[in-house]
Amino acid sequence: MTWFVGPLRSGCVLVAGALLVLLAGCGAPPPPVPPPAPAAAVPEGRVVPTSVRIPAIGVDEREVQRLGVAPDGTAEVPQDYARVGWFDPSVARPGPTVLLGHVDSRSGPAVFFRLRDLRPGDVIDLVRSDGSPARYAVERVEQVAKDAFPTFAVFGATPDDVLRLVTCAGDFDRGARSYTDNLVVHAIRR
Repeated sequence: MTWFVGPLRSGCVLVAGALLVLLAGCGAPPPPVPPPAPAAAVPEGRVVPTSVRIPAIGVDEREVQRLGVAPDGTAEVPQDYARVGWFDPSVARPGPTVLLGHVDSRSGPAVFFRLRDLRPGDVIDLVRSDGSPARYAVERVEQVAKDAFPTFAVFGATPDDVLRLVTCAGDFDRGARSYTDNLVVHAIRR
């Protein structure tokens, strides 16, 4: 899975100096890229997600990986298809917590394979770096074409404590080795 990063357009959230994150290529091995630079330490006092549990679909990830932007301009993704990653834009302004995971791999279903089965009201539990729990409820699940990815709706600044889960969906384009769509789960803190 490759997560492309490019310039933002007016009205979109600023991410690491004007970056846009789109998903592509779930289910195919990531193309060879230079190893990402080590992630900088999370600033002291900043609370970040460390684990996620989604009982309705059997996800229980005890160690969420911190993801950033790789030197080649793509967003980092979990190298292990069974892992969940948290995209850290390293921006101090309020915004949603965005968790990224693969839908499948050549060997079968991946961590977010059943994300499409979530329904409004389903619970998503996070534990954060300060040890505090955070419970979210699914509001809606949407499938969107990658070329119409709702950047502001997923990554935009918000005064509310919201969570977004993102994976690939739609048809698999064998030539591009990528899915045509993304699946986005929108959830709000309860």
